[in-house]
Amino acid sequence: MVKNSFISVFLQEEKEENRGSVEFQVFSFTNKIRRLTSHFELHRKDYLSQRGLRKILGKRQRLLAYLSKKNRVRYKELIGRLDIRELKTH
Repeated sequence: MVKNSFISVFLQEEKEENRGSVEFQVFSFTNKIRRLTSHFELHRKDYLSQRGLRKILGKRQRLLAYLSKKNRVRYKELIGRLDIRELKTH
């Protein structure tokens, strides 16, 4: 649960900044995703929450795609801080 504490500390730093920014939205979606994932360890058949998780994953995926097109540096910094995607090596 080290990642969750890191995100909550980082979110408190972000509260003074723009809450509508792409980074802040991805942070909040990632926090929700991690909470729901831990919820499913106890409640495997909670299908309604699974649907909500899939919707949140799709929203985060679209935001990350947008950010990668608009500003590649901010995108790489964000995925590095959140540790949410493997960096592709060619």
